[in-house]
Amino acid sequence: MGSLFPLSLLLFLAAAYPGVGCALGRRIKRAQGPKGSPLAPSGTSVPFWVRMSPEFVAVPPGREVWLNCSNSCPQPQNSSLRTRLRQGETLRGPGWVYYQLLDVRAFSSHAHCLVTCAGKTRWAVTRITAYKPPHSVILEPPILKGRKYTLRCHVTHVFPVGYLVVTLRLGGRVIYSESLERYTRQDLANVTLTYEFPAGPRDFWQPVICHTRLNLEGLVVRNSSAPITLMLAWSPAPTASASGSIAALVGILLAVGSVYLCKCLPMKSQA
Repeated sequence: MGSLFPLSLLLFLAAAYPGVGCALGRRIKRAQGPKGSPLAPSGTSVPFWVRMSPEFVAVPPGREVWLNCSNSCPQPQNSSLRTRLRQGETLRGPGWVYYQLLDVRAFSSHAHCLVTCAGKTRWAVTRITAYKPPHSVILEPPILKGRKYTLRCHVTHVFPVGYLVVTLRLGGRVIYSESLERYTRQDLANVTLTYEFPAGPRDFWQPVICHTRLNLEGLVVRNSSAPITLMLAWSPAPTASASGSIAALVGILLAVGSVYLCKCLPMKSQA
């Protein structure tokens, strides 16, 4: 009887006060979500993601770039792109936006895509690099001046020059390397590197190569010239000295011969 008393009391209250029973039913339903799962607080935002594709792109200077910004928000309130680069067309679809960037010339720049969903804003980023590898890397044949060889390497149509490193290798070792970070102009350029070095006996018949390296913040672009063998050659100065010595020797012999003839001719005439 004790266990039936509360139940009978509830039935009595429900019959006497219909509004109370309905209120109790509504409270029980509110305490449960669909399929009995707890309901999320009313202030919780909808979880979603934002992605950029590609995340990194490298193009020759002056080209255009298309970037895709996609998201998982069912009803995005806003989607926009922030960048210092000049924007062109925009194409939109369900869950994605294509952005066009025009005349990309800055070596390194960024584009941020921002999407707002249920009052919360998320973003993704793409890094954009404009560069051009050298059109050619040419090493001139070494020239001997005095006791030093002159090496001259030509690098043509490269950008950005400020991130270029030129290295000269003789055999398996580096004999000279130079970074051109002092160059700040934002255009294609030609570079000529000249270096003089005294060659020893071990250097002859070794290949000489000019290497270039563009360090593009994670992207490394390498090029090299055709190898040239360092030949043993006579310096113009010693050659001129040897010629002078030979001429002097010939002069001495001629003088001695003329004196001999002058002495011999009178003796023959007397005989």
